[in-house]
Amino acid sequence: MGKDVIIACDFASAQATYDFLDKFTEEKPFVKIGMELFYAAGPEIVKEIKKRGHKIFLDLKLHDIPNTVKKSMAVLSSLDVDICNLHAGGGIDMMKGALEGLTRPDGTRPLLIAVTMLTSLDQDRITNQLLIKEPITDVVMKYASNAKQAGLDGVVCSPLEAGKVHDICGRDFFTVTPGIRFADGDVGDQQRVTTPAKAKEIGSDYIVVGRPITAAEDPVAAYRRCVSEFVD
Repeated sequence: MGKDVIIACDFASAQATYDFLDKFTEEKPFVKIGMELFYAAGPEIVKEIKKRGHKIFLDLKLHDIPNTVKKSMAVLSSLDVDICNLHAGGGIDMMKGALEGLTRPDGTRPLLIAVTMLTSLDQDRITNQLLIKEPITDVVMKYASNAKQAGLDGVVCSPLEAGKVHDICGRDFFTVTPGIRFADGDVGDQQRVTTPAKAKEIGSDYIVVGRPITAAEDPVAAYRRCVSEFVD
């Protein structure tokens, strides 16, 4: 599996997104469309960005009862995206239902991955706020194993956990890792972070990079720096 950098297009409007993507005259970056942008612009933003030639990770993190998630994924399957996701915390039956709903009548579907633990969470938060007593790494690995058992293609996890996910779930079970910051950058609201170069070393398959690129003075240069450190 080839490595790639996914830009988190966490903008409040379609126009802001188009203005940002117009800066890329030579590349067609893989982009992530999250809740903020999808709720603001709807399915049309997905169709337009796909028409422009970009691969799309639709990051809506579904989490509900199995039947609701199954029916919701059936709706999303009509969009020509490359990756969809949900929360592994919904359990194996929910993930199986999602996979069933996402699969089109001809058998094709986007890749489906599960969010293990948000990278804004750390051990103190999961212990004292969520009452999860096990070590966070053990929780992530259990959620990843559940996702593999459900038939999913991979997980979203911290880059610090990517290598161990591969050890437990196999090399073909891919990892998408947010929480990426340049060595000389601000970590913001993330807790479990690392650099593009370190993520490559640990074993991430895809890194998701938001503000270090989108808020950079020169976003194209920042994107190319990520590619240089992670892919090349």
